[in-house]
Amino acid sequence: MKNKKVFLLLNGEKPNELPNSSNYDIICATDGAYQYLKEQKVTPHFISGDFDSLENIPKEIEVIETPDQDFTDFDKILQILFNKGYKTIDIFGASGKEQDHFLGNLNSAIQWKDKLKIIFFDNHGRYFLADKKTIINNCKHKTVSLIPFPEATEITTKGLQYSLNKEDLVFGKRIGTRNKAIENQIEVSFKTGSLFIFVNN
Repeated sequence: MKNKKVFLLLNGEKPNELPNSSNYDIICATDGAYQYLKEQKVTPHFISGDFDSLENIPKEIEVIETPDQDFTDFDKILQILFNKGYKTIDIFGASGKEQDHFLGNLNSAIQWKDKLKIIFFDNHGRYFLADKKTIINNCKHKTVSLIPFPEATEITTKGLQYSLNKEDLVFGKRIGTRNKAIENQIEVSFKTGSLFIFVNN
């Protein structure tokens, strides 16, 4: 089960176009995002939340109530997926709308980085936490940003216009925004810390 791939929709900016659901083994959403799936005629396997505004949910959809206010809806659904044994999760709707939610979602991703493989997608591209060595294909001419959260040390890059060679990035001091991929394949490595890679379409 751990190799199954999950599509998760959160209640942020909705994707202009949904990915092919046949590429995923599990489709799920928070309760605030369910209406969009319904409008797109996509039936999730389960939805979670406090369900204070949803009615007439089809019986074939598993409903998981999560009223605990000490955690965000995103945290709670990640815990559910982890408990169910799912580890690879593509997430849509994590950005847009209220930006404090967006930063909170990045923080949650860091908390789960040793247990889950999370990739965020939005209408502009994708972003994710880098492994200590990360190779990304199909990048040529795309904008690539390296954002430490809050710092990452000894970063080295290959395939970017402005390369780094064992250099540190620190949020509030120096970050790596708006670089450009000059090769189809880029490579990013670092020693310690947490580093988000943003790849714009």
